[in-house]
Amino acid sequence: MSEPQAAKLGAGREAHVAHTLRVPAPRLWSLRERNRYVAETRVERDGRTIDVVRTPFGIRTLAVSATDGFRLNGERVPIRGVCLHHDLGALGAAINTRALERQLEILQSFGCNAIRTSHNPPAPELLELADRLGFLVMVELSDAWRSGKKADDYSRLFDDWHERDLRAMLRRDRNHPSVIQWSIGNELPELGDAEGWKLAAHLAAIVREEDRTRAVVVGSDRPPAAYNGFETVVDVIGFNYKPAEYAKLHARHPHVAMMGSETASTISSRGEYFFPVSDKKSDGAANFHVSSYDLYAPWWAWPPDVEWKALDENPYVLGEFVWTGFDYLGEPTPFDSDATNLLNFADPVAREKAARELAALGKIRVPSRSSYFGIVDLAGFPKDRFYLYQARWRPDLPMAHILPHWNWPERVGEVTPVHVYTSGDEAELFLNGQSLGRKRRGPLEYRFRWDDVKYQPGELKVVTYKNGQPWAEAVQRTTGAPAALRVTVDRAELRADGTDLAYVTVAVVDRDGLVVPRSHPLVKFSVEGAAELVATDNGDPTDQRVFASAERNAFNGLALAIVRPRAGAGGAITLRAEADGLASGEVRFSAR
Repeated sequence: MSEPQAAKLGAGREAHVAHTLRVPAPRLWSLRERNRYVAETRVERDGRTIDVVRTPFGIRTLAVSATDGFRLNGERVPIRGVCLHHDLGALGAAINTRALERQLEILQSFGCNAIRTSHNPPAPELLELADRLGFLVMVELSDAWRSGKKADDYSRLFDDWHERDLRAMLRRDRNHPSVIQWSIGNELPELGDAEGWKLAAHLAAIVREEDRTRAVVVGSDRPPAAYNGFETVVDVIGFNYKPAEYAKLHARHPHVAMMGSETASTISSRGEYFFPVSDKKSDGAANFHVSSYDLYAPWWAWPPDVEWKALDENPYVLGEFVWTGFDYLGEPTPFDSDATNLLNFADPVAREKAARELAALGKIRVPSRSSYFGIVDLAGFPKDRFYLYQARWRPDLPMAHILPHWNWPERVGEVTPVHVYTSGDEAELFLNGQSLGRKRRGPLEYRFRWDDVKYQPGELKVVTYKNGQPWAEAVQRTTGAPAALRVTVDRAELRADGTDLAYVTVAVVDRDGLVVPRSHPLVKFSVEGAAELVATDNGDPTDQRVFASAERNAFNGLALAIVRPRAGAGGAITLRAEADGLASGEVRFSAR
């Protein structure tokens, strides 16, 4: 309890009161121990309390160094972050706390410890969850300043609103211990202007007037901005997709701190694999999908391996924010414009249909409705890349993952490369019990590859080792035909408050319970009990069926249903899934 502070105010007036509190032995907020305090502010008049505000906050120290990276409470913490758009997949843009919490839980499961709010201030619920779950957050102002990128972007409002918006963001979010950086903007045209640094200095000054405890960052896609004055007015230069710039900037300006503010932009569709496998990053696309060998990226971007090599060679870099943690609605690169390339189609029938459309319209209608950038797909199902990041970001977790799946009846005897992601340092691959070789991870290598495997049905198995000791194993088996639907729910008990959500996964399995890849049956959902089916999804970026539909094709063996209990009506709830020719499945849970 602190001593009260007195301030006399006349009607319609305001005053600023500064007060210092001393906490003799504070319990620090960290990623492991999310200790928080509550500041209770009371306003009294004539001895009677007329208003009370309770403000949660945390106590911790932050430090940024050009030679030693980022430190939290004196401990070096590499930033292992993702960029996160505001939409919640099938639920759209309106905030739902449970949906957001599920996203963060999935991110944490592969070792993510940081979020960049791309490219706008976040919902308050995100920061509350970050405080509670243990994430570092870079809060970002906007994607445009005075020079716009689009006709209706923030540049139209910048002159009139930037100071009010920036101060409002800082004042609203500065009591969150999870917030470690303020980003004043992303990929701004002004980064290339000779006078652009002056506008950055203006914004940085506003930030420092409101909060001198956190670093000011800018996300830059233009290397000259690290030398044209921006490096003198911000605390951290953020490079977007410029891993080769780390060493150059450090050699020229060793006092400048830097980070990968936007990295990778690897693209893939969950469970899709195309052959032959090419290492050229512009390859790998067909049928409006992108191969999940995690080797493919747009011209400006890189596979994860390239970004990690630069980080490992330059350990003073604070870390990275990967584009993106989840797939998101819109921006379906590389299929984000009218298509005129018939090579998008591997199937001759589909190619012929597209050729007719091209002849009639001069373009091919692009079916994609969501991005391919995510480590996790739009439905929340992990892509292969999930395990690649998990192998790097959770090095003490015994894990191994094999790709691709092993259902290729049309490829018997053909070369079908196998990749293994593991936190181990050695791996031996077996096909039907026969060793295909034991490999040791070399310097700056992040995956194991057997590029000459010839497909035979059966079992692929990898045995991994760490420091010479057995570490983890993984198996891919050729499955039987689809036989049934297996239904599971993320939580057995929910709140009957009208906002909680159950995420129900439907897997297409064979008679042995193995998930059948390349299976796409139409699944029909129904709900019994005091709940409603809110949305369905499958992670397929080309699926145009409305999210509110009670029917959804599985995509490569998986589909999702989102169920919301009704407010004030608890009890048992059953979600049932049916598909023609398959044994149906159901799961029961409850709300109270």
